[in-house]
Amino acid sequence: MVSKVLDRNSPDRLRLFRNPWLEKLTVIPLSAFLIVWVALLPAIAMVGFRVAPTFWAVPLVLAGLIVWTLAEYALHRYVFHFEARSPLLRQAIFVIHENHHADANDPLRNLMPPIVSIPVGLAVWALSVWVLGAQGTWFLLGFMTGYVTYDLVHFACHQFPMKGRIARMLKTHHMRHHHLKVEGNYAITGMIWDRIFSTRISSVRKA
Repeated sequence: MVSKVLDRNSPDRLRLFRNPWLEKLTVIPLSAFLIVWVALLPAIAMVGFRVAPTFWAVPLVLAGLIVWTLAEYALHRYVFHFEARSPLLRQAIFVIHENHHADANDPLRNLMPPIVSIPVGLAVWALSVWVLGAQGTWFLLGFMTGYVTYDLVHFACHQFPMKGRIARMLKTHHMRHHHLKVEGNYAITGMIWDRIFSTRISSVRKA
């Protein structure tokens, strides 16, 4: 059951579930995130080397990266900010994403927990193999590399000062989504899509 109350064990954290086991599944520290994906990304590559011709590796990895950026944009725009009428669906969206807007700088919720990302990755793998055959493993590697890059950049935008021209640009782009207008700047690593679909937020605050 979703509860928009503070966790007694962590006064600064928004609690999503009353059940403590479910609640633990909604958070992940940066160290655990890195351990999971430092292991899984090479594992995907190893499967690719074993089952798929390496001739397809580079183009399909690149394709996966590009498709991820579009998926990132589309999910954020059409799923995470969907204006649901059903109370149950509104609760689900709050658990999935709106809690991040309610408590944007919680370091344990700036990264997607594996309970979500791994099943989604398996679904993408199944679809990729269905469409492309064994070569779909290379597509998955690109897609999940794009996802991990996105999540780390998102974490950095909220937790680090982000010095340097490109880093500042990424952080500014995302902070405008949080502080100027949520209906825009949906992408982080794929900012080009906000330009293409005219959802880029300028520096001018909009009513």
